[in-house]
Amino acid sequence: MSNALVDMFRIKDLKKKIFFTLLILVITRIGTVIPIPGIKPDVLKAYFQASEATSIGLVEYLNFFSGGAFSQFSLFMLGVMPYISMQIILQLLMLIIPSLKKLGEDNQGREKIQKYTRYGTIVICIVESYVVTVYAKSIPGVLSISNTAFTLIAMMSVTTGTMMEIWLGEKITEHGVGNGISLLIFAGIVARIPSALSTLVGLIADGSMNVVVLIGVIIMFVIVIALIVCEQEGQRKIPVEYAKRVVGRKMYGAQSTFIPFKINPSGVIPVIFASAILSFPLQIAQALGSQVAWLQKFANWLSPQGAPYIIIYTILIIAFAFFYTQVSLNPAEMAKNIRENGGTVKGVRPGKITEGKDIGKDYLEVYLTRVLNRIVLPGSLFLALIALIPTLLQIIFKMPQSVAMLFGGTSLIILVGVDLDTMKQVEAEMKTHNMDGFIGVKKIKKSRTL
Repeated sequence: MSNALVDMFRIKDLKKKIFFTLLILVITRIGTVIPIPGIKPDVLKAYFQASEATSIGLVEYLNFFSGGAFSQFSLFMLGVMPYISMQIILQLLMLIIPSLKKLGEDNQGREKIQKYTRYGTIVICIVESYVVTVYAKSIPGVLSISNTAFTLIAMMSVTTGTMMEIWLGEKITEHGVGNGISLLIFAGIVARIPSALSTLVGLIADGSMNVVVLIGVIIMFVIVIALIVCEQEGQRKIPVEYAKRVVGRKMYGAQSTFIPFKINPSGVIPVIFASAILSFPLQIAQALGSQVAWLQKFANWLSPQGAPYIIIYTILIIAFAFFYTQVSLNPAEMAKNIRENGGTVKGVRPGKITEGKDIGKDYLEVYLTRVLNRIVLPGSLFLALIALIPTLLQIIFKMPQSVAMLFGGTSLIILVGVDLDTMKQVEAEMKTHNMDGFIGVKKIKKSRTL
């Protein structure tokens, strides 16, 4: 590991990418502490430190995805969730509208879809920023300017801040290391860890938490991380045999290969998508609840610690896991490519099904779909179980929400998933320069299989 760390900074291009990524992350962290114009920071801090404010689970929930920016009413208080929400909306529309789906199949079409995503994100930001202004006005003495001026300035500032953060994330993807949007969420979670540790130490010092319970939670924390790594790296290999074929004047001999199906092909995407979908109505309901009675009832009903939220959250994670897998790994396209290249899968007959519910479909397509479904189901259930750990910690061990959310569930899935993806990119970059990476050659060859 030490040699890999040293070699990583010996590669000029990789070193530039790493420092560029770190620079952008530092800029985004600065943006999370710059308050919206017209806010009195001391009054806001006192409000959120009060027991009636900290008891609101939604505040900590929104802080989780914005890296603590929401409770400070900063420029980046909405984080990148509006962008992710718009991506989900467009993905769903692509399934419903054939012309939109066709548009996303070529490079120019994908650029247009990206533009639609940005425009839609602006609309969502305007709606959410207005909701934020309503919420801010309900806090006594927090505004230093008139209500009308604050509404206009806040909507413009928050919308601009979110779009700037998305732009910075895209720059990381283009010129840095890793997926920029995922890394911004990753950095926000990491930034919250010191305050969570401080809270944990305070609980132990005043006797609110038993040391034995803490040790048990730490052990569970390590075990869950190990299980997440196994799930992220686990594979089911589908062997494919290719017959001899002639290309031009050359004859290529028969060869054997395999299709690697990961246990969790979608990674952390289902968790992020499900959280984005739920945070949008929650934020609106909580902010406008003081003015609309039924919205307040809805916010209480969909509390992050309540049974309805847990059930809906679990269903959304499982649904998005299946949805994203079918979009990213299309069994019909895979079967078509294998057949066109003269490939066969042992035990799967060629041709189309002539009877039954799958009549007209390719045998190989049905087989690949069945294998994917059998893999994704336990993988999505595991994701849902891990994502619910914070709620279990609060119910069983009476752990504060700020600590529970950072040391279990969604945070662990995102931290481990983003970390593995980023390390793989660094690994690939080092391999192109003939250097051993973090994983090592032997471990690369030994893929975990089911």
